[in-house]
Amino acid sequence: QVRLVESGGGLVQAGGSLRVSCAASGSIFSINAMAWYRQAPGKERELVARISSVGITVYNDSVKGRFTISRDNPKNTVSLQMNSLKPEDTAVYYCSANVLVSKWSDQTVYWGQGTQVTVSS
Repeated sequence: QVRLVESGGGLVQAGGSLRVSCAASGSIFSINAMAWYRQAPGKERELVARISSVGITVYNDSVKGRFTISRDNPKNTVSLQMNSLKPEDTAVYYCSANVLVSKWSDQTVYWGQGTQVTVSS
C-alpha cells in the first residue's frame, strides 16, 4: 500500500507565504508525475501544479509566478511554495502521485488526505 501525507497548511494573511509538503511512503518502485490540487468550498477540485519525474512543471494560470512546485525523488516528496497569497487561494490542498509499485505494474494515482490553507484579507 502507498500512503501520502501532507503537512504545512495553515492560516496566513494576504500577501504572505506558505509551504506545503507531501511525503509518499510504502510499496513504491517509482513515481511518475506528482501534483498539487485544491478544492475550495462549493467548487470542483482543480489542478494547481504538476511536476514530472524529470522536473517538467505545469501551473494553473491563476498561480503562475506566485507558486513553485518542486520534488525530491530519492525522498519521494513534493512541495509547493506559495508566495503572494490571495484570499481566493483559500482551499484544501491535496497532493497526488502516479505510483508504480513494480517495474511491471501500471501506474496508480494516490491521494493525500488534504491540508487546509486559509488566506485572510
